[in-house]
Amino acid sequence: MYLVLGILLIFLGLVMVIFPEFIYELTESWKSDVIGPPSRWYIIGTRFGGVMCTLAGLGGVIILFIE
Repeated sequence: MYLVLGILLIFLGLVMVIFPEFIYELTESWKSDVIGPPSRWYIIGTRFGGVMCTLAGLGGVIILFIE
């Protein structure tokens, strides 16, 4: 179970780091009538969250080898 969830978190985290604009389109763009790219701070926050998700996923995968 940890392996599947870990891989899922790693994938989600990498998508957040590499494509923060895609995450913006998926989660935030429908809430606003303003057309334009996400703010600089939104991109930074999304990438930070992506790094944290990736690290959590790696932790979940590594736990399999420790046990």
